[in-house]
Amino acid sequence: QVQLVESGGGLVQAGGSLTLSCAASRSISSIHAMNWYRQAPGKQRELVAVVTSNNSTNYADSVKGRFTISRDNAKNTVHLQMNSLKPEDTAVYYCNAQFWGPIRYNYWGQGTQVTVSS
Repeated sequence: QVQLVESGGGLVQAGGSLTLSCAASRSISSIHAMNWYRQAPGKQRELVAVVTSNNSTNYADSVKGRFTISRDNAKNTVHLQMNSLKPEDTAVYYCNAQFWGPIRYNYWGQGTQVTVSS
């Protein structure tokens, strides 16, 4: 069981930057994967970035080179640094904690809105 709270969303012009934060209610060092998803109106939820417990990272092609995910285990926090933002990045961004095993468990934050104006 873990509670997740996102922050840092807002309105930014195209080409700008935002940093999202996800604060967890417990240690995240043993959580197998911390992820950021996003969902835009009329579209399916999309996996944006992954950081595993051993700090392996992966990104959606649409954000590769622009976004960076990182863990701060000491502060039980995950960040998503977003640079060179585009209008198509507009979405609700969700923090996700995933536990791997015979059954995978997912926990979700409430989401934070990111709006990029052209």
